[in-house]
Amino acid sequence: MEPPFPGMDPYLELASRWPDVHLRLIAAMCDQIQAQLDPAYIAVITPYVTLESIEITPTRRAIVPDIGVLRPDELREPEPTVGGAAVAGIAEAPLTLPAQMEIPTRYGRIEIRSVTHDILVTSIELLSPANKRPSVDGAEAYEKKRQELFQSGVHLLEIDLLRGGVRPRLARPLPAAAYFIFLSRSYRRPMVDVWPIALREVLPVVPVPLTYPDPDVPLELNRVLHQVYRNARYERQIDYRAAPPPPDLTPDDAAWLDARLRERGLRV
Repeated sequence: MEPPFPGMDPYLELASRWPDVHLRLIAAMCDQIQAQLDPAYIAVITPYVTLESIEITPTRRAIVPDIGVLRPDELREPEPTVGGAAVAGIAEAPLTLPAQMEIPTRYGRIEIRSVTHDILVTSIELLSPANKRPSVDGAEAYEKKRQELFQSGVHLLEIDLLRGGVRPRLARPLPAAAYFIFLSRSYRRPMVDVWPIALREVLPVVPVPLTYPDPDVPLELNRVLHQVYRNARYERQIDYRAAPPPPDLTPDDAAWLDARLRERGLRV
């Protein structure tokens, strides 16, 4: 199925789905960049692990042991006991809800390096919820890493396809938009190129800078996103009858989204 939206699909932002989306996008972007690079450069994926707050349900477990063997008696719920003796009359919980847990989650970033000296030229970050969480180990830790790159000769391309959380910090307020792309070229600092992207817009083709005087490499984000959507068969996982994950859309965007999904027969 073709993606139902012209650009980013807000349903892909679901916390439990985003790690899969993130890794697929990183791999597809790296492949697209790699195919265009001069032999003097190489694009590599650098993996990292961070703690994410993800809803755990019986049908979607984020932590899975390598192997497990259960005896038949372990599959039954134990009887309530006190001091080892079964007790009648203990009240059952009126609700059973999925837990919100911080679990180790795998992500990756793209690094473009020179082949001859293995020097980092450009770092490409696809932001995760952990990068945008308002905490010392979240947005503040990410900002510290940004500042270290700003003090270096490395270009930084940041792609923010998450509506929630703290945006990367700039000296002036950002305009209202669903998504953003930020490009900090090492030789133009402190200036940063910013692409605000509305929910209804296609993602732009953005430049990936290399070492002067080598020309930029174009990154076709919308083509990558739609390719990943089709290959991953996300339409099989997404219930478009439900509201998209938070934060809430503006009334205008919510009305547009509803009309768009109805046009495509995904809502009635």
